[in-house]
Amino acid sequence: MKRALEAYVEMSDWALQSSGASIDLRRTSETYTCKQHWFWKFVEFFCTPRSPDRILQPDVSPGNCWPFPGHQGQVVIRLPARVHLTAVTVQHISKEVSPSGTVISAPRDIAVFGVDAGGEEETLLETFMYDVEKEAVQRFRLKNAPHPRAFSYIKLVVKSNWGNPEYTCIYRVQVHGKMAKADSLN
Repeated sequence: MKRALEAYVEMSDWALQSSGASIDLRRTSETYTCKQHWFWKFVEFFCTPRSPDRILQPDVSPGNCWPFPGHQGQVVIRLPARVHLTAVTVQHISKEVSPSGTVISAPRDIAVFGVDAGGEEETLLETFMYDVEKEAVQRFRLKNAPHPRAFSYIKLVVKSNWGNPEYTCIYRVQVHGKMAKADSLN
């Protein structure tokens, strides 16, 4: 618990909704709705869609995630400022707090891109694996950090999950770095 709290407050988080970050819905995968599964069509009361904004909020209680269909998808986060990126933190719940006792919906292979303000140019910053056997909160330092170029958006591409064929769930994404100076044109 202490390590999780230290990871939470150790670095500034540019992907926090309360600080002005938001989701670019045009470039983000659709939200999985359990109504897509035949069983949930009969139990509609228990099936409420969850928007991708959930990943920008600190509440990571079980079930409070953003699900997207299948094992591949992406989310584009508009940062509240242009940022020289240094690291990305991804969080999922652990097996111990999962109601099912599994975390097969957790993302596995992930790529992170910096995206310019116009959304035209993308720069691959890092690829990594979220490991469900490790801590629930995992920070990944980016190559050449801090990146010499400042970005207005970050794109997180999930290439696979840990075995759930229906959906992948992301609980929390944090983006770390230093705000670009106002006169910087990078």
